[in-house]
Amino acid sequence: MKTYFITGISTDVGKTIASAIITEALEADYWKPVQAGELDNCDTKKIEKLISNKKSKFHPNSYALKTPMSPHAAAEIDGSQIDIKKVIAPKTNNHLVIEGAGGLLVPLNNKQTVLDLIKINYKVIVVSRHYLGSINHTLLTVNTLKAKGFDVSIIFSGNEHKSTENIIKKMTQVPVIGRIEEEPYFDKNVIKEYAEMFKEKL
Repeated sequence: MKTYFITGISTDVGKTIASAIITEALEADYWKPVQAGELDNCDTKKIEKLISNKKSKFHPNSYALKTPMSPHAAAEIDGSQIDIKKVIAPKTNNHLVIEGAGGLLVPLNNKQTVLDLIKINYKVIVVSRHYLGSINHTLLTVNTLKAKGFDVSIIFSGNEHKSTENIIKKMTQVPVIGRIEEEPYFDKNVIKEYAEMFKEKL
């Protein structure tokens, strides 16, 4: 069984939708170690609503923080501190999809970032979305992961931008799983369609 870690080049690039698609494609379990803000409609609940299969299980956050901020700051406001020794992946006999918080170097405390949650045997999927500066953010993210020896691939999110995507492909030389288009909405059926498309490349 494999573990997939979903990270983004920034915040709001489509990590949660990508996580839902991969969870559905593999009928995997899902886990978001650190949730900051939106506890009533957190990413775990959003994904649960988008999954059709009956096999996936949704594991509780290690840290559920009230403030929608960088985890280190949200924890401080909540009067706590994130101890990554307490961030323990759930035991499962199934594939596991782990969704990070924001980008790779988002601080969890004064010393550690989201990158410190990723184990060397995880397959890392980087969600890249086009905006001014996204090439730099994508190359920084992918090259950091490659330098540490991770198995990395990319999902593009949003409208196609050929020149951006071509240079990212040329300069990273990592596999591209596919693209999540700018859909009018995402529901169970849309997620299922993407899951079928992406399944072979996972």
